[in-house]
Amino acid sequence: MARMTRSATAREAALLAAQLQPGKARPSKASDAERLQKPAGRGTPAVSASLNNSLPSHPASKKRKTTARAADPNEVHGLPHNLGPAVTLSPQNEIRVPIKREEIEELANSLQDTVDKACNTPPGLPEKGTKSKKTNQYSLTPGTTPFPDWTRPTPEECEEVNRLLATVHGEIVAPTTIPEPSLTVTGCGEVPSVLDALIRTLLSGATTGNNSAMAFNGLVQKFGIVEEGIGKGSVNWEAVRQAPLKDVFEAIKRGGLADVKSKKIKAILDMVYQENQERRDMLVKGSPGAPPELLQKPDNGKQYEIACADQNFLSLNHLHSLATEDAMGELVKYPGIGPKTAACVLLFCLQRPCFAVDTHIFRICKWLNWVPPDKATEITAFSHLEVRIPNHLKYSLHQLFIRHGKSCPRCRAITGQSSAGWEKGCVIDHLVKRTGKRKGASPGYPQDARRPNSRKRRP
Repeated sequence: MARMTRSATAREAALLAAQLQPGKARPSKASDAERLQKPAGRGTPAVSASLNNSLPSHPASKKRKTTARAADPNEVHGLPHNLGPAVTLSPQNEIRVPIKREEIEELANSLQDTVDKACNTPPGLPEKGTKSKKTNQYSLTPGTTPFPDWTRPTPEECEEVNRLLATVHGEIVAPTTIPEPSLTVTGCGEVPSVLDALIRTLLSGATTGNNSAMAFNGLVQKFGIVEEGIGKGSVNWEAVRQAPLKDVFEAIKRGGLADVKSKKIKAILDMVYQENQERRDMLVKGSPGAPPELLQKPDNGKQYEIACADQNFLSLNHLHSLATEDAMGELVKYPGIGPKTAACVLLFCLQRPCFAVDTHIFRICKWLNWVPPDKATEITAFSHLEVRIPNHLKYSLHQLFIRHGKSCPRCRAITGQSSAGWEKGCVIDHLVKRTGKRKGASPGYPQDARRPNSRKRRP
């Protein structure tokens, strides 16, 4: 039986209401009795005769013919989706019993409500043609590791690796202070801007540091910076938001993946603008439904947010006042922002202990056996290492792993005995078991870790 849509049902209810008004003629080409004798065709809902007569008529198919049958006076015509019996009218051209307008409206509303309930997806089930959406799209559970039985790394192992890498790359110390946002200075330079940091990190994805720097500089050159007032020194993100997409694309195209990243940037800025205006309205009106962190802000913090919104200066600096878990949840809701990008903003801009995992860190941590090599992904590795690595080592280990992963001849991606500088060794060589694509074999390496087409060296 064909599915009756909400719009079709509502239209039929409206037509029914119009026909039942007293004194209003009903269009008719045949008697109601004759129409009631016509059975519903296959795939057509068995609605009442008057409803069918009110809809536009279509010529009968030449390929299929139906045989008329006598109407059964006891037969009840039902609506689709088990909505109950259809409204059956008297087989006369005029209605014998007048119906009040209030009853008609009540009937129409009741019918629409019934269709709505029938068409709505039951709780817990995805709608047809759509994928089920999780509340947390990355399945992050702060404070809980996805590998509870994997006890590595231990705090002692983290301290040892940090010490060894520091002997090669220098000791890394995290900054201890960060200036608070003010009403006169923010953005690049003296006062870190969360939005600047977010866009910078987005531009750095899947490209080199030099390319991402050129992309960010392209935005500065194209749209300028805020010269005075609130946000002085920051990129003019409002100009970027209002600019055509092609202008944003042209500004960042030297950094790579400009087609995707330009769309993400525009979408993020639109969301930030809307949120800034909503927060401003809550502060001005003192809305009781506002987030607690917003209403509990000091007066200068409230004035700062209101002034930013009034001057259309896009800002995410309110994330400074959120707990780390809440700030992470706020960041990953933006288009193109995953756990790695959000963790980098938390670590470097918000100065929270957060172990962001990029491709170099993921590779080395698998070799160190700090995560299950065959089960972990970059996202699950982040969740696991965020729990296992002590907070005071997250900043330094993040930096040291990246430096080591880029520079060590034995720990770079797709390296091996034939790599230049291999003979220099590696300070953590005794702790790692390297897997993956290799340029050559090495003692202790699994044979299947070589490239399939690699040739054996002659003695």
